[in-house]
Amino acid sequence: MEDPATITQAIANNVRAQRSHRGLTLDALAARSGVSRGMLVQIEQGRTNPSISTLTRIASALGMTVAGLVEVSDVPVVRVIDRSDVVTFDQGGVRARLLVGAERPTILELWDWRLAPGGHHDGDAHPAGTREMLTVLTGELTLTVYGKDHLVRADDAVLFTADRPHRYANRGQEELRLMMVVAEPRQVPDQ
Repeated sequence: MEDPATITQAIANNVRAQRSHRGLTLDALAARSGVSRGMLVQIEQGRTNPSISTLTRIASALGMTVAGLVEVSDVPVVRVIDRSDVVTFDQGGVRARLLVGAERPTILELWDWRLAPGGHHDGDAHPAGTREMLTVLTGELTLTVYGKDHLVRADDAVLFTADRPHRYANRGQEELRLMMVVAEPRQVPDQ
């Protein structure tokens, strides 16, 4: 796995390059993403390790994937991701591993999530038309969408529209592990 400093620097370089490529000022990106200008400055200078939610909002505002923001090197025609290169986000009782992502023709991300008992993650609304598919490998997931809970047990799968706030929660007594695919329509922000 890449060390955290390398990933932080890759995020800094990629956000700055993508913002510049689109001709966006820091203020314009802040307005589009809902991430403060100050936080964007810290991210672009490599002084902070942003949360998954923050990266999701920035990626959506730039019309790209979280995978594109954390990418350390260029993507070849065939790309095998060694387990040592998988990007991991640890946030208390929640551990999310972005296994692989693609931006063309549709934005796709493959995630491996683990939530400790009592752990939860609040997902921000993705762009319109975004869908998430997931399967629970171990434990039980309580997925909340529009205030309604849906229990997803081991070996069950779920598909939902993720263009609204949603929550993944582990209300059980054992670790929850799930695999998730995020499919987002490719949108290029107005310039």
